[in-house]
Amino acid sequence: MSKFKAICLLMILTVLLSGCWSKRELNELAIVVGLGIDKLDNEFEITVQVVDPSEISSKQPSTGRSPVITYHSKGKTVFEAIRKMTTVTARKLYFAHLQIVVLGDELAKEGMNEPLDLISRDHEFRNDFDVIVAHDATADEVLNVLTPIEKVPANKMLNSLKTSEKTWGTTQSIKIDELINTLNDKEKSVVMSAIEIQGDKNIGEEQTNVKRSKSSTLLKYAGLAVFKEDKLIGLLTEEESRSLGFLRDKIENTIEIIACPKGGTLSTEITHSKTKIKGKFEKGVPKINVLIDIDQNVGEVECHIDLTKEKSIKYVSKKTEELIKKRIEETIHTVQQNYRVDIFGFGEVLHRTNPKEWKKIKKDWLTVFQELPVKVEVHVNTQGTGTMENSLVNKPKGE
Repeated sequence: MSKFKAICLLMILTVLLSGCWSKRELNELAIVVGLGIDKLDNEFEITVQVVDPSEISSKQPSTGRSPVITYHSKGKTVFEAIRKMTTVTARKLYFAHLQIVVLGDELAKEGMNEPLDLISRDHEFRNDFDVIVAHDATADEVLNVLTPIEKVPANKMLNSLKTSEKTWGTTQSIKIDELINTLNDKEKSVVMSAIEIQGDKNIGEEQTNVKRSKSSTLLKYAGLAVFKEDKLIGLLTEEESRSLGFLRDKIENTIEIIACPKGGTLSTEITHSKTKIKGKFEKGVPKINVLIDIDQNVGEVECHIDLTKEKSIKYVSKKTEELIKKRIEETIHTVQQNYRVDIFGFGEVLHRTNPKEWKKIKKDWLTVFQELPVKVEVHVNTQGTGTMENSLVNKPKGE
């Protein structure tokens, strides 16, 4: 009886464990790391950046070919354009390793809901890739620029995005799932990192762009793009983008420059930032309070200031508070008056605070948002002055 059961079990396992029936060999696939979507007339133009494995392998000598190849195709839908691309690619496109999606400037202005539908729905696309928008350029032009250090441009764009987010604060990473959820959220608007091409676009496509010590053409993040529903309506400056980073509690590390009492400047490094946003209704009128707690160190001193004295440290803290507070208030005012969309998530805060009162203003939220009173408080704690207490700059002779 036990032998019979064992034989039955083996037969069942034979059916279930059917081996590599759906296997895909590496030499049969074209691994896509970057995807660009543009809109030209009534058609979508798709650009894919495919890796050439032999050119990025550390075990094989380079043949001098480009480490990536870009393919292009047009179609009435994104799905059609991708399928039509099989007529020019030598292998089947494989999207499971997709790193980044670039939306063209014109497409973003017209609306991105339609092209995002496929890449958020198709099972071949994972949900861990980032989405960015091209500024004053097409996605095709961005993906064609060859980059130094990072052989694969898609990796360069992704690494720059994440590094800038962690150490400067003017970019914000947004995955496809978060993007789709925000687009479906009527209380909050989308912001997305924007990338631009610096230099000659044509030279950027040539191998000479990565063979010089100084590249003629570079890809640079230009700040955060603002959307109303699914349409691009403007671009925040770098300073405004950092202010949004503070308000969204996204700042991990950044630099501030303040004026010294007797002339010159002093740079500080912000090492920690925590933002709390609270909402309230007073007689039916919504109000927002923003409290930001910051820790910083003195980074670079280009003036005469005695950092051994407590009053000097208090001065540095106070000036940093004033600088950040003023910049955030100006950014809020600019967004309220020029863009008139809630990219800060204030509506979400008010909804959580008092759902009953929020329901009364929900339909007119964007109108209410334009006149919403926002109080900003910034508290800065200066902790360290580095390995040297005072500066060599402007130091009197003989000291």
